[in-house]
Amino acid sequence: MTTGVERLFDELGHFKRFQACVYFAAIFQAISCGIHYLASVFLVETPKFICEAPPNITDVLYKNHSATSLEGIWTHYKPGDGPVVVRTALGDQWELSPCFKALRLDAIHFQYEFFGNKTVALCAGFVYDHGEVQQSIVTEWDLVCEREWLAKLTQPTFMLGVLVGALIFGDMADRIGRRPLLIATSLCQFTFGIIVAFTGNYYLFVAMRFLLAMVSSGYLVVVFVYVTEFTGIKVRTWTSMHVHAAFAVGIMVVALVGYLVRVWWIYQIILTLSTSPFLLYCWKFPETPFYLMAKGRYKETQELLDKIASFNGLPPALKVSELMEECDGVLTEKNQADGTAVEVEKKLSILDMFGSLKMAGRSATCWAIWFIGSLGYYVFSLGSVNLGGNQYINLFLAGAVEVPSYLIACFAMDRVGRKKTCAPALVLSGVTCMLIIMVPQDIEVLAIVLSMTGKFAIAIAFGLVYLYTCELYPTIIRSLAVGSGSMMCRVGSVVAPFCVDLADIWIYLPQLIVGILAFIIGILTMFLPETLGQPLTSTLEEAEALGSKPSKENPAVDGVEVSKL
Repeated sequence: MTTGVERLFDELGHFKRFQACVYFAAIFQAISCGIHYLASVFLVETPKFICEAPPNITDVLYKNHSATSLEGIWTHYKPGDGPVVVRTALGDQWELSPCFKALRLDAIHFQYEFFGNKTVALCAGFVYDHGEVQQSIVTEWDLVCEREWLAKLTQPTFMLGVLVGALIFGDMADRIGRRPLLIATSLCQFTFGIIVAFTGNYYLFVAMRFLLAMVSSGYLVVVFVYVTEFTGIKVRTWTSMHVHAAFAVGIMVVALVGYLVRVWWIYQIILTLSTSPFLLYCWKFPETPFYLMAKGRYKETQELLDKIASFNGLPPALKVSELMEECDGVLTEKNQADGTAVEVEKKLSILDMFGSLKMAGRSATCWAIWFIGSLGYYVFSLGSVNLGGNQYINLFLAGAVEVPSYLIACFAMDRVGRKKTCAPALVLSGVTCMLIIMVPQDIEVLAIVLSMTGKFAIAIAFGLVYLYTCELYPTIIRSLAVGSGSMMCRVGSVVAPFCVDLADIWIYLPQLIVGILAFIIGILTMFLPETLGQPLTSTLEEAEALGSKPSKENPAVDGVEVSKL
């Protein structure tokens, strides 16, 4: 039987009615995080466009197609494949391209080819094809041509906000509690989400999205801890892993709303309102028993234990004093066993992760897994709309394939091992991505299938890397290892939007980059030690010996949460 605060789950249930209600209520708002993380896919969508046409157009030509207005040409127009030629009522002929226009001089016949002199000028305005996108921030503020970089900067600044939010709220959760931050970040998500829809200019839009990213990231950081502290060790891997599934549902919601609503500010409002019911009940969330005990709030802890017991149909027999006695006993034994442990821990730094050649290789590989996991996750998600075919179905599938990936990851990591799950997943992701190169341009379905297979595989590796990292390092630097890995994860998320933009050079270039990196890192992962069934190590010497000699201690597997921020 477990000891300390963990004992409450043996007494009150690891995942009974009370825990289930709290769990599903808490992860419901994680759907909103997935929504806001991927909302920019359609917020910054760029439709076909050309220079603003002169007034009084009478004829329009594009290749072999003719019309009396620009609306009749859009279905045939391909950006970069020649200009659109128009003629005005005064007889002037203009060649309209995306970023410049040219007036034909001394043109007599109205035909597509012209070899005479032209006067070239920059665009004073732009005309957009509203067939697919009625209104996005690109059409709202003309974020094209020399202002295109502003549109491409939208998602990286959001991801930067994710990084800042994780740093700020992670620390605050330990200071003021999990419950206040769950409520505060949820309210701020709703508030900033609505404000974003009514921003009057690009810079205010980016600023509000940055704040929205901070609170969304903050909620995800806190909710992982929250559900972990309300579920027992027997189900903790499953419950923490499937917070990701709620995030994936958010991606699917983005695809559905994006398909139904083509005006960006209405789209933003609907996305924000989709999880607003959470605000009606989040104030009833209890604080976690772990936090209450740690802060010495024993009366509130007892009330919570009685409430859990009553809700689960059990007698309120468990007393806080029993948990306190066990915690004190464990702490006393630990201090007697090694009175210098705390002092040693204070002297450790990130350099201790690279103290030997073996540990340096392990640390570099772990960081690489964190980086490629995040990079691949967001490249596959954000880049799914560039694969051809129906972009809304592509994005929906990118979210849907995650759900089975987490189920498989949970089964595989506890049966075949962490390494034997992570390494093949990364190699599979790499192989499928590199196979995309050989897909003919006219077989879009095969490219989409390969890309979704890559997303499925990378999600498996990304889902288990937190637990794997915890088990690869000793207690004295475990938090440091996970924290530094998490930072590499966020570096990957910031780089991902720039990688997606490489699709302008070649549509499959982002997938190729992720594929090559994933394959190489997957091979390197095979050199990591297996940790399934191994006890958590306490010293650097024990950690370094993982995989090289059998452990004589009894396994002590602890549950930990998984984070993709």
